[in-house]
Amino acid sequence: MKFAENNRISHRQLYRQMVLTFLAPFMLCLFSKGSSLGVSGIVGTVVAVAVLMFYVIFLFRLAPYYGDLRKAAGGFWSRVIGAFFVLYVLLTGAYLLALLEEIVPSALVSGVPGKWISFFAILVCSMGTHRGMQRRGRMAEVSGGLLLGGIVLMMLLCVGQGKVSYLQDMAAGSVLTGENFLYNTYGILCAFSGVGLLPFVLGDVEKPASAGKPAALGIVTLGTIVLGMQLLLPAVFGWERLLSEKYPVLPLLAGADLPGNVLARFDVLWMGFLLYSLLFAIGSLLHYGHQVIRLSHLGTGRYWMAVVIYVLSIWEFDGLGIEDYFGVYLGYIFVPGLLLLQIFLMVSGRGKWKKKSAVVTAVSAVLCMSMVLSGCAGVEPEKRMYPLALGVDVDGDGYALTYGMPELPQATGQQKPEEDAATVLTIRGSDFGDIEKEYNRTQEKYLDMGHLQVLILSEDILADNRWELLLDYLEQEPFVGENLYVFRTAEAKEVLKWKGAQGTSLGEYLMGLLENRMSGQQKKGVTLRELYYQEYKNGTLPELPEIRIKDKQIEVFLE
Repeated sequence: MKFAENNRISHRQLYRQMVLTFLAPFMLCLFSKGSSLGVSGIVGTVVAVAVLMFYVIFLFRLAPYYGDLRKAAGGFWSRVIGAFFVLYVLLTGAYLLALLEEIVPSALVSGVPGKWISFFAILVCSMGTHRGMQRRGRMAEVSGGLLLGGIVLMMLLCVGQGKVSYLQDMAAGSVLTGENFLYNTYGILCAFSGVGLLPFVLGDVEKPASAGKPAALGIVTLGTIVLGMQLLLPAVFGWERLLSEKYPVLPLLAGADLPGNVLARFDVLWMGFLLYSLLFAIGSLLHYGHQVIRLSHLGTGRYWMAVVIYVLSIWEFDGLGIEDYFGVYLGYIFVPGLLLLQIFLMVSGRGKWKKKSAVVTAVSAVLCMSMVLSGCAGVEPEKRMYPLALGVDVDGDGYALTYGMPELPQATGQQKPEEDAATVLTIRGSDFGDIEKEYNRTQEKYLDMGHLQVLILSEDILADNRWELLLDYLEQEPFVGENLYVFRTAEAKEVLKWKGAQGTSLGEYLMGLLENRMSGQQKKGVTLRELYYQEYKNGTLPELPEIRIKDKQIEVFLE
């Protein structure tokens, strides 16, 4: 889909917004005085981008909780989380505004005080930031590709200026040590930390469940540009010069002329690209600030955020301005705090302590932030229940969920001949949250939904459109994979009771029917991801394969 409808933005617009927002800050700030450069900078960037791929998945799992922070974390904590993100918006906006105030008078416009430039910049950026996401999406749609193409062209034009001997000097002058590697990796992660605001805007994106691909592509695109600059800058300027250049990209712009020196000051065009990206980034921060304030129920931030950002950008304390302490805030306060708050939000948003979630997110913390976290305990495998199939029936005014769970001894090859191959558990409740609470009250083992293979819906739940509530529930279950297969049947509970001749569980059997065939003979099933897609597209369901039981044998009818 190229353009979004229903007051939402498309995946392409989301991707271009990410590129527009991060491009100028990265180009201008990442390489100051040799930072994020050298062998350790290159290796750290590659590792950081790889880690961020996993972090994006984690963010998309968190998105349902960001939709209503008060419901997910409670009134007090929703305001704490909101204030935490608003502070980041204010300080980052002030830092970018101070950056603009410094570079524009020196590189683009002379004779105009920087404070007046930043004043008019924040005035323009604050206009209309509270009026929805589509305007920013259309801006990105029109200008994102042009700006990205212009920056890539600039880099290509500078390649001819580089020298291999300069790169050899860089390799000799920059030593790859564990300390340098961790420092540069963490620095790149801090630079990308703004993606932590992404869940606040996923509600305004078409098909948010599948928006991870453009978000990941945006990170890869930006990471590739950073890697290109890490090679280009030392090749053009030499390693020693870079150690003293505060904004090495600015002299690089001046040398990026078209062949034949068509324009005497072609660097003005490149600077215009960066300036536009910088203004877009400030405007995006203001927009995200409004989103944070609205979703965390902090009131309104229509005008005061712009005023605070401007004051912070020009205010100094003992001769130190925002540029002097922003890096310390980002590395020691925001990034660690962001991770801890997101772990808390996932745990509290589920309404119970998910110990597996705590373990997974703690491991992600080690990878993402190169920090050591301890004190998180997991649930042993033998103390978990692993449903491979889930049946959903209508039960009066409520629902009945039937879990088809093979016993752990069978899964590990330790089953005794007299033991049953699988167990079936049915729990009823007025809604799916009530069923989850009932399970926790009555069952001693932790319910691990990460191994679910098939979902079986009764005809009743399909007939009265209750399936929409079911999909909303499954979207909030972070470990339910979207590649599981979905079927329909007359009564899901009865189908879940079926057992194969050799003790095969229903989930394994149905997966085998669809996948254990030679190429060209495999049957086409319908996945949960396809259900999400069609629900977001037109509010309907695709035609689901039907399951019938005939003479104690399962039959699947594919349309």
